[in-house]
Amino acid sequence: MNHADHVALLARGVTQGEGGTWADLGAGTGAFTLALADLIGPHGVIHAIDRDRAALAELRSAFVSAVPQAELRARNADFTRRLDLSDLDGVVMANSLHFVDDKVAVLALVRGYLKHGGRLLLVEYDSDRANDWVPHPLSFETWRDVAAEAGFVETQKLATVPSRFLRQIYSALSLAP
Repeated sequence: MNHADHVALLARGVTQGEGGTWADLGAGTGAFTLALADLIGPHGVIHAIDRDRAALAELRSAFVSAVPQAELRARNADFTRRLDLSDLDGVVMANSLHFVDDKVAVLALVRGYLKHGGRLLLVEYDSDRANDWVPHPLSFETWRDVAAEAGFVETQKLATVPSRFLRQIYSALSLAP
């Protein structure tokens, strides 16, 4: 996948140029953070959260060299534990939830960070088959059930892209009630 694919996966879940305050949980080196920044524009703020300090350093460097865009607040933290985030317009979880076994508990935290009507954009492999690299995957059908169990509403598939690894990647939007 390239940057255009990352943008395309998120685009239908973000009103272009709207700004706002978002979090990217499990941001890694920032492929989806950069895509989100392109979409929300220069008046937005993105909290990029990851446990890997080196990945966050790479993200900071990529962000500085990119066209001026949203404000980046990179933080070394574990998104499976409570974070001091609140009143967010949206959260992106791109290829991060498949590392979590107890998804409902983590999603309860995420729901608490979002304002009423806030958006959770999930990007995942469309599979329920685990392997060494994707220990707890969830197909879109599984995601729809998990999102509802975690209290999210209006879950819908936004886009798909082919993947050499586990066939296909999808993006989905779920709203905080």
